[in-house]
Amino acid sequence: MNRKLTITVSEDVYQGLHRTIGRRRISQFIEKLARPHVVPAEIEAAYREMAADRAREQEALEWSEGLIADASR
Repeated sequence: MNRKLTITVSEDVYQGLHRTIGRRRISQFIEKLARPHVVPAEIEAAYREMAADRAREQEALEWSEGLIADASR
């Protein structure tokens, strides 16, 4: 899940980000910079391992599809 975050930077930084990174890629750039400092590597490895488990992913998909059907009642 993604969350929206409002930050304040100087005009120089703002212009530099737009010029260097590009208008639609700043969020991704900041995420890549911050991630190693705030998300432990073990969590990323665990998420990759879970995503690689096809049986688990299929079960999760079936479960979530079942919830959607319940919501229409």
